[in-house]
Amino acid sequence: MADVLITVRLPAPATLESAMRHLDLAEDEVDTAYGLVPIDPRRNLYVLRVTESAGRRVGDTGAGPRGGDHPRADGGPYSDPPIEPYGPPR
Repeated sequence: MADVLITVRLPAPATLESAMRHLDLAEDEVDTAYGLVPIDPRRNLYVLRVTESAGRRVGDTGAGPRGGDHPRADGGPYSDPPIEPYGPPR
């Protein structure tokens, strides 16, 4: 399962549960260990790590349905590649 990142704007006090409720995400679609990470809490902007299919469904650049009352993320989905050292340690 590939994971992607999405950004979301939430009213304070923002929680992982409120983000999941706002975007209509199931617990198995969200990396709960990653949690809800503040990017700019003064602007109510946070990031979540979700499954690729959930990111496509709710992300603003995804292929999911647009319009109506379908919940949307503020941005994404964005790739989330692992960060590892390059080359041998010095």
